[in-house]
Amino acid sequence: MAAAAPAAAAASSEAPAASATAEPEAGDQDSREVRVLQSLRGKICEAKNLLPYLGPHKMRDCFCTINLDQEEVYRTQVVEKSLSPFFSEEFYFEIPRTFQYLSFYVYDKNVLQRDLRIGKVAIKKEDLCNHSGKETWFSLQPVDSNSEVQGKVHLELKLNELITENGTVCQQLVVQNDQKKTKVKKKTSNPQFNEIFYFEVTRSSSYTRKSQFQVEEEDIEKLEIRIDLWNNGNLVQDVFLGEIKVPVNVLRTDSSHQAWYLLQPRDNGNKSSKTDDLGSLRLNICYTEDYVLPSEYYGPLKTLLLKSPDVQPISASAAYILSEICRDKNDAVLPLVRLLLHHDKLVPFATAVAELDLKDTQDANTIFRGNSLATRCLDEMMKIVGGHYLKVTLKPILDEICDSSKSCEIDPIKLKEGDNVENNKENLRYYVDKLFNTIVKSSMSCPTVMCDIFYSLRQMATQRFPNDPHVQYSAVSSFVFLRFFAVAVVSPHTFHLRPHHPDAQTIRTLTLISKTIQTLGSWGSLSKSKSSFKETFMCEFFKMFQEEGYIIAVKKFLDEISSTETKESSGTSEPVHLKEGEMYKRAQGRTRIGKKNFKKRWFCLTSRELTYHKQPGKDAIYTIPVKNILAVEKLEESSFNKKNMFQVIHTEKPLYVQANNCVEANEWIDVLCRVSRCNQNRLSFYHPSVYLNGNWLCCQETGENTLGCKPCTAGVPADIQIDIDEDRETERIYSLFTLSLLKLQKMEEACGTIAVYQGPQKEPDDYSNFVIEDSVTTFKTIQQIKSIIEKLDEPHEKYRKKRSSSAKYGSKENPIVGKAS
Repeated sequence: MAAAAPAAAAASSEAPAASATAEPEAGDQDSREVRVLQSLRGKICEAKNLLPYLGPHKMRDCFCTINLDQEEVYRTQVVEKSLSPFFSEEFYFEIPRTFQYLSFYVYDKNVLQRDLRIGKVAIKKEDLCNHSGKETWFSLQPVDSNSEVQGKVHLELKLNELITENGTVCQQLVVQNDQKKTKVKKKTSNPQFNEIFYFEVTRSSSYTRKSQFQVEEEDIEKLEIRIDLWNNGNLVQDVFLGEIKVPVNVLRTDSSHQAWYLLQPRDNGNKSSKTDDLGSLRLNICYTEDYVLPSEYYGPLKTLLLKSPDVQPISASAAYILSEICRDKNDAVLPLVRLLLHHDKLVPFATAVAELDLKDTQDANTIFRGNSLATRCLDEMMKIVGGHYLKVTLKPILDEICDSSKSCEIDPIKLKEGDNVENNKENLRYYVDKLFNTIVKSSMSCPTVMCDIFYSLRQMATQRFPNDPHVQYSAVSSFVFLRFFAVAVVSPHTFHLRPHHPDAQTIRTLTLISKTIQTLGSWGSLSKSKSSFKETFMCEFFKMFQEEGYIIAVKKFLDEISSTETKESSGTSEPVHLKEGEMYKRAQGRTRIGKKNFKKRWFCLTSRELTYHKQPGKDAIYTIPVKNILAVEKLEESSFNKKNMFQVIHTEKPLYVQANNCVEANEWIDVLCRVSRCNQNRLSFYHPSVYLNGNWLCCQETGENTLGCKPCTAGVPADIQIDIDEDRETERIYSLFTLSLLKLQKMEEACGTIAVYQGPQKEPDDYSNFVIEDSVTTFKTIQQIKSIIEKLDEPHEKYRKKRSSSAKYGSKENPIVGKAS
């Protein structure tokens, strides 16, 4: 919502419409026994058949955003000159607040003017489950101001008792339209109106049915009150923010009614537009909502899952069975990897499932090239533990590439006028050499858990293909080069190595470098006389690198990162990079409150300190040692009339920070809390607002050093590692088992079929889709899973009932979905 607050207008009501208040969606903070956690995972695949420009230049420069209601929380890179842009960007984030709609907007990038919204896909929260885990083409819908709404309104209606001329008491009825308007509340998105309006109009004199009357049945059915919210535009036109329509018959049984209502769009814009004319967007969406119980409930399920690496065969383990019955293996991989990694069980589990992969691999040249449970587990593991490794290895060179304007295009078809292909080739070779040399010298920074798994892969590959001298290297390079370094180079923003998506020319440069690096790292390619490139210009370029020195360097590097020798990582004495990004900070009390106090800064958090800088790479302006952080909490919006604010309370004055959106604010609070969890002298209470003009706005206490008035947010135990909440991961696994009970039942039946009937499989479809090596052990594990899930169902059902009974329809937590136009 913009700076000025909305005014409300009401029509057609017989009683005072009183005490209207409005506010945006807020997070459902359940600080009791159960945590309610939402997450969103998926992929923005591509768009097609977008409306072309009129005139000779029909192509558009497109990007896509993800919005919770009207708040943008994610943005793709720009795809230039296309009406069918291919985005192919995966996303995952926690959702920290309630919302009505998940929306995807397709924009046309405009350098000089405001970006143009081509169309949108808006999905109601309750409909997200219908699209979960599958790719779907959605038709783009038109975007107009009358449909862009969010937030909720609190409304109170009463029927007044009036004394008539002859002294009798009745409830008088309004029969004509009337409009009234609140005062403007400035600079807030949580306006408190608290205004009472009386609609006092009687029937016309021509109406003679009764001189005195009670509220008539037919009149009650017809009348309604409408509340419109507007953003006061001052010198420009007011902006519509949403409306609700409440039928007066809510007063049928009671003369007083008050409730919270969700604002609705006004369906009177773009009615003539044909939705199929705008194009369509292909999306893969997986929304989850988990009720995380206290830790003691998860003991049996955790124990069963953590035994998985020791189960023989591995296909009979609970972790493997989960991956078999999930519709999408990716759903299972993330919580499994996090949980096993947290308890140092990932290496034996990944080794066992990789060995299962190798049994089905017939050609050494295709080793670990598929999309199996083993490869997905290792991909996820490298993302979790390899962030710091990528930063210390790649970031300095990627910064140089992205900040320079050197052209590296070597495709004759794509050369721009005036480009010199030989100069471009030298620029590209310079970058490839610099990046390659940095990678092959980085083995001492490689995380130990990655080295341990690489060692196991190397040993297994050698045993599986004893006559191939190169397979021990290709087994490792297929992960560390193809799935780790090459991916991070081509998409530095995804791995938090750059603050924003690179421009189109830089993306092209990074793509060419990535292709070369992954081929250099592939021992299979280096052992042959020719490269594996399809493009002639890349084959010619790669000849520069077909020297023995590159092969020796790769071999040495792969030997080092797949060795069992204990090593002291060079990163252990260096602070581990945790998060960085652009936010706004409030000046530390040097000037009076105002917009000028909030300045854009680049924040960086390591395991040692939180700093902010004028620009990335510049010297720090301000530093807070992590050991000095006493608490990290949200800041009430009323403090500065700004959303998404949090405070870092430390030994000096609190640092007040505004993130760009609710997801980013939540991520910063989470990682700051976790890194400072074990600090001495952490606070038990804090002030949720600011100290201003001699008192705290929250509790009105006058002493600046007064003890806080609100308990600090309770979090996960201090011994939980950064970014891993094992109760949350175990709850996700429970939810996946619950959603896949039918498949689990089929797998159980398949075990029985195999165990009883040992002859030819007459009906293989019953169980051919499952990997069942040992039916007896698998059956036993399934029985254990079902028993544990049944026991966990009880507290979940109890909480659901408790939540549904406590969240009364019309309450702030469960607002009524008002009528739309």
